[in-house]
Amino acid sequence: MRVVQAVFGVFHHFELAHQLRRRGHLQRIYSTWPWARLKREGLPRELVRTFPILHTSEYLLSRTGRVPSPVTAKLGSWNALAFDRYTAAKIDAEQCDAFIAISGAGLLTGARVQRRGGRFICDRGSTHQRFQEAIVREEYKRWGLPMPLAKPHLVVREEAIYAQADAITVPSTVARRSFVEMGVAAEKVHVIPYGVRLDKFTPGAAPPTAESFELLFAGGVSLRKGIPYLLEAFARLSRPRKHLTIAGSISSEIRPLLGRLPTAEVTFTGPLPQPELARRMSASHALVLPSVEEGLALVQGQAMACGCPVIATFAAGAEDLFTDGVEGFIVPGRDVAALTARMQQLADDPGLQRQMSAAALARVKTLGGWDDYGDRWEALLRTLSLYRGESEVR
Repeated sequence: MRVVQAVFGVFHHFELAHQLRRRGHLQRIYSTWPWARLKREGLPRELVRTFPILHTSEYLLSRTGRVPSPVTAKLGSWNALAFDRYTAAKIDAEQCDAFIAISGAGLLTGARVQRRGGRFICDRGSTHQRFQEAIVREEYKRWGLPMPLAKPHLVVREEAIYAQADAITVPSTVARRSFVEMGVAAEKVHVIPYGVRLDKFTPGAAPPTAESFELLFAGGVSLRKGIPYLLEAFARLSRPRKHLTIAGSISSEIRPLLGRLPTAEVTFTGPLPQPELARRMSASHALVLPSVEEGLALVQGQAMACGCPVIATFAAGAEDLFTDGVEGFIVPGRDVAALTARMQQLADDPGLQRQMSAAALARVKTLGGWDDYGDRWEALLRTLSLYRGESEVR
């Protein structure tokens, strides 16, 4: 079976590419990042094709913080359309049986593959686009921030892709529910949770037993990730020596709000390399992830692999990774009181924290790492009747 992938940047698609290659199925992966960045992902150059011009320009301009959002939004739209035309022009030479494109990519290309008898799978990393935008706009309104630029064309394109695709894959049950709520047939949406690099995330030095209570957040510092609720909940936590580390890039949308939120005993580190992130996970009493919208936060499994209990919301996809009250706690989104109560419970009961740490380590081993992710993809491709005989698998 011959599989081609298309992705903006990297995301989790290069992990999938490694899995498909191991099984003898990867024909090509297309990305909008340059090879200079992609070569660290470990795939042979001949399997990777790049279309970096627009995405690189968009990325560099957005990093300056001085380019109006309508400009970067327009570049993002051009990038998606141009990338799709590029892969559509190349796909005839690929003769693939399946085309897996990250959400927002592949509308023209997927249709071309389907006309030749292949399958088109849309891989969506978060909730349904319309559902996501409603949640985010509600957050802007709630915190009194200027509303983001409306992108109706993006919803139109996304929903056209959902309709065109033979299947839609999402990483969590909560993401699947959003698609069903938005009217997509339940049988079309398949949950395939992300894996964990168990070779890179392993237990290190344990957190202090009495000196302080260390909490960690890892991810984009944004409204979607629930940062305002985290800061308010942490401020309410009753503990003489407490500390919260927030690791991740700060989005421009939330910067004006941070000055109005409590940040005592909080350290913002910016993005951290994976080895340092793993070290901090091991040294923290809990990872706290109060997301209001996403698909499945990879950092949850990573923290569990380091023996760090997780306090997360249903919106973070927590229910697909661990059991509430066993390896951590699952709380409702936007619930500051519930978030504080669970942090307080761990702070007051070191024995419970150690018990959850051991349970997290045991649980993460059953998730199977990225190999399980690859197995689930292979099972889905079988379901889509891409295997027509043993001779075609190789």
